[in-house]
Amino acid sequence: MIGRVVEIASEGQHLSRHRGFLSVRKDSEELARIPLDDIAVLLCNTEAHGLTYTNDLLVDMANRGIPAVLCGANYLPVAWLWPVEGHHVQSLRMRSQLEASLPLRKRLWQALVKAKIAQQQNVLDVLGVPGGGLLALAQRVRSGDPDNVEAQAARRYWPLVFGSNFRRDRSAGGANAFLNYGYTVLRAAVARSVAAAGLHPSIGIHHHNRANPFCLVDDLMEPFRPLVDYAVVRLAKAGHREMTSETKRALAGVLVMDLRTERGTTPLQTCIERAAQSAAQSYESCKPIFTFPGPPLVDSSGDTE
Repeated sequence: MIGRVVEIASEGQHLSRHRGFLSVRKDSEELARIPLDDIAVLLCNTEAHGLTYTNDLLVDMANRGIPAVLCGANYLPVAWLWPVEGHHVQSLRMRSQLEASLPLRKRLWQALVKAKIAQQQNVLDVLGVPGGGLLALAQRVRSGDPDNVEAQAARRYWPLVFGSNFRRDRSAGGANAFLNYGYTVLRAAVARSVAAAGLHPSIGIHHHNRANPFCLVDDLMEPFRPLVDYAVVRLAKAGHREMTSETKRALAGVLVMDLRTERGTTPLQTCIERAAQSAAQSYESCKPIFTFPGPPLVDSSGDTE
């Protein structure tokens, strides 16, 4: 399902459910009314001082699988509302996930890393950036990536896509803040798809930080991260330096970015759903059968279609 990213970023607002809609009010005035079935993610930012919710709204969102993400400083998520039930064979799939052998998990991580590196090269190609040689690196990824080819690719990729002076710093502004926001949107979309596929978000393939409740989400979002990078580069080239409503719309729009796939042109959000479902099938079949998209489509002017 292609849904909308709804962000609440103004103070004094009240969110409630009204006949299948999300109603946004301030004082006695209704500011917006959005069909709940149209919402993919609800983002509540730190600027939304005094924000309140009704329990009916949160229950209805959970029943529909809509994650509510509470963001702290610099648009980083600090809390999530997560539905308890996401799929009719959820228990079976979670058992398969929990019992996955180490060799299977290593092969799954190999597939994820290869897909990520390939998408990094796709982004460089679409941006017209020469060099990289990342596809050759992708072919060197072994089961479990014991040689850490992912990091080798990153050392080549980041200077090429953002410039030699760029440093990834989650606490910085500018392009770093854009990346934070875009990754938060992406992470929420992957989290929703993981729940819909009947998988447990904290049982990871490679990520295993005991304090991270979304290890699997962070694993599955890796091949899609370069698409956020692509959107951030385009914002920078258009002269955007600060977070605004316009840049937020552009970053949320990553989820409807058209990509090349074996089934034809497909929006990113659908590709994420297919990846989560293929992960569940991989656990059940005990072999990697991931499905990942190709590069973004661009028109003759260089804009994403």
